[in-house]
Amino acid sequence: MRVALAQVTSSSDVGENLRLVADGVARAAEQGAQLVVLPEATMRAFGHPLDEVAEPLDGPFAGEVARIAERAGVHVVVGMFTPSPEQRPGSGRRKVVNTLLVTGPGTHVGYDKIHLFDAFGFAESDTVSPGSAPLTFECGGLRVGLATCYDLRFPALFTALARAGAQAVVVAASWGAGPGKAEQWDVLVRARALDCTSWVLACGQSEPAAAGVEAVPGAPTGIGRSAVVGPDGSLLARAGAGPELLLADVDADTVERVRQQIPVLANARL
Repeated sequence: MRVALAQVTSSSDVGENLRLVADGVARAAEQGAQLVVLPEATMRAFGHPLDEVAEPLDGPFAGEVARIAERAGVHVVVGMFTPSPEQRPGSGRRKVVNTLLVTGPGTHVGYDKIHLFDAFGFAESDTVSPGSAPLTFECGGLRVGLATCYDLRFPALFTALARAGAQAVVVAASWGAGPGKAEQWDVLVRARALDCTSWVLACGQSEPAAAGVEAVPGAPTGIGRSAVVGPDGSLLARAGAGPELLLADVDADTVERVRQQIPVLANARL
């Protein structure tokens, strides 16, 4: 299966962000991709009000992404925000849910980010409610799991996805910049592949400055460095800092071979 990671920098403008989705999907499909991944918070970048744009999976944003995917004949994973029933503390405003929409032939589902980014001085939980359930879907003969940004720091989610049948895990991110953060991202995407002996398809927001976009100070708005990692932890492809379309071919046979060589899932005792 050919996969495409469409590394973009989203803004506050939902309509313009949909145009980024349409462009990335069209270019990926032209090059034979069956799965196109866009980053976390593609619907609207962090640092802007999220409850203003949050909508359910049958709303206009997800509906337009579904039409884009249908026209191209591909599966698309894209970060959006859905409504939460929870109120924000001390406010009449509601929280949102940080959701990855998966849409394409026979599929229209959402994964709600389980681990919220309450770290490095940022409190995602102030405005976002957590999800609770892992999710996988079928695409191109592979079962694919889903993870979002800070989820990358929790190996148990990746092994749970592998035990649920995932041979590849999509990681959509808007990775915060800062000292050591790029190095941590690089290590973590490879470590998680080794933990679950699965492909890791990690698509991050591009660095705003490299994309010519003004970012909100202090918000986790991306560093680029999207990557495709093999189930043995090998780095197959990596993007730079700016907007980029990264393509790679992945398969189930490689996963099976690596799991025979490195049977960590079978050997685990906890």
